[in-house]
Amino acid sequence: MCTGSCSKFIAVPLYVLALVSVICNIMLFFPDFSTEYAGSDSESDPRLTNEVKYMGGFIGGGIMILIPAIHIHLTSTKSCCANRCGMFLSIGFAALGVAGAIYSLAVAAVGLQNGPVCRYRADNGTEIETWGRPFMGSSGDYLGDKDSWGRCLIPENVVEFNLGLFSTLLVAAALEAVLCAFQMINGLFGCICGTCSDKDED
Repeated sequence: MCTGSCSKFIAVPLYVLALVSVICNIMLFFPDFSTEYAGSDSESDPRLTNEVKYMGGFIGGGIMILIPAIHIHLTSTKSCCANRCGMFLSIGFAALGVAGAIYSLAVAAVGLQNGPVCRYRADNGTEIETWGRPFMGSSGDYLGDKDSWGRCLIPENVVEFNLGLFSTLLVAAALEAVLCAFQMINGLFGCICGTCSDKDED
């Protein structure tokens, strides 16, 4: 397989993964599929998880992946790279993609570790309910204790909601990082060994 065909093979799944990341990040703004929490969120009285507002999936896994994906796809025109310069530039764009994927992965990992913002009953023997992050500081131990998820009363099923979307972002970011890293290697081979079009001209 020539380096141009490899680029096309890499670009297409990057488009899909970038779209998945953007959709997941947007959905995280609407726990329980309601706009109520995003509308009432504030710094002093949070209703959304901080990691959602860091926009890891939208910026890192989305925009910072989409830009390299477009360039990588352009280098695969007619199943071959236009020239060695195009392949060289794809290395830089792919490096940008790796950085974006790492950002998205880090934000998703922290979001999973700290758990969601929800209204829960304080664990002090009282019946007082408060908004906050009941699993903060648990180092992610709550993920293996499904019985503890019931501590979050509102939004309903917010732990499962965050777990599903942040996990999807985590997997998508890991795949994006692998694909972009592979394109950096592919681009290097294209620069050193030449492209398909170079061979056709010989």
